[in-house]
Amino acid sequence: MVFEKRLLRAEPNLKILSKLWRINWLYVGLICLLAAVGYIALYSAAGGADYPYARPQMMRFAIGFVVMISVALTPLRFLAKLAWPLYGLGIVLLLAVLHMGHVGKGAERWIVIGGIALQPSELMKIGLVLLLATWFHKISWKQMGNPLRLVVPAFLVLVPVVLILKEPNLGTAVIVGCIGASIFFVAGMRLWLILLLVCPIPFAFEFIYSHLHDYQKARITTFLHPESDPLGAGYNIIQSKIALGSGGMWGQGFLHGTQAQLNFLPEKQTDFIFTMLSEEWGFVGGACIIGLLLLIIIGGMIFAIRSKNQFGRLLALGLTMNFFFYCAVNLSMVMGAIPVGGVPLPMVSYGGSAMLTVMFGFGLLLSVQVHKDSTFGMEKKTED
Repeated sequence: MVFEKRLLRAEPNLKILSKLWRINWLYVGLICLLAAVGYIALYSAAGGADYPYARPQMMRFAIGFVVMISVALTPLRFLAKLAWPLYGLGIVLLLAVLHMGHVGKGAERWIVIGGIALQPSELMKIGLVLLLATWFHKISWKQMGNPLRLVVPAFLVLVPVVLILKEPNLGTAVIVGCIGASIFFVAGMRLWLILLLVCPIPFAFEFIYSHLHDYQKARITTFLHPESDPLGAGYNIIQSKIALGSGGMWGQGFLHGTQAQLNFLPEKQTDFIFTMLSEEWGFVGGACIIGLLLLIIIGGMIFAIRSKNQFGRLLALGLTMNFFFYCAVNLSMVMGAIPVGGVPLPMVSYGGSAMLTVMFGFGLLLSVQVHKDSTFGMEKKTED
């Protein structure tokens, strides 16, 4: 046995092959299937052409796939060391967006570096999950009962939320806050403290509403009464509902969706891409896509449960909740269940920053699965 361990250390290639064998390739297959759905959707969004959306998206996926597998083979101990640098880089880029960001649809959400448009809020979500997982790994469940122990991590969540709100990007800011709250809860934050923090929110709604931007207020008004301005603020959601309904049970057929192909449906390559798919593939097609998303989410939760170290559990949970909130907000938005917030559907909607960061997140998730038996090498602090 000792000789075998020495041999394993002497042959790093064998170790890499062993890790490749441990990767859950069924889960990788689900990710590839979702990317294929995205390719078909973007091909249709361009009117039956692979340019300008589908081909660039697949090139990004190919790069992201290499990144995903490379990260999956990386030890958790090394990934934990990236937490502070990645978080710090995200903060710097968010600050840069406020001063020199690219303006789009009334908000500064992108920054151009070397000719490449980046959305720092996407990177920030991954950095925050890594940092919170590293932080709470060192704190015992008993220590989590002390509110003073939560001041620093709460501040770490609050800083990016405020910076993202200033872009302004309300949808992503809410997602970042929900991700942080999920990790706090699973790490052992007491229920009474959660209720104490959540209860004042409804009473503060009037204050929050008064500080929203005009277009954000219009989204809330449109959500409540979309028919009040059918050709203005209510146009997007009305067209989305028409497209969803016109799909029926089996859809109008590939490349035959009237609302999408006649360009009545806005932002069909990004925010409303699920609507376009449902119009062409119907209720059955839309349900299959939602089922695929659920399988990916359930797989991530299983990876979290099976991890034998707290860092891996929190990391997998945070990344899975990030994907879940992304999907839930987009699907609810296009169905008219919540106000339109400009949140795309991951792996399906067109977008470079979102694609690469989501693939990096899947790589971290697979690393937790590959190294699920690892003790991680970070001992928790003794209980008070």
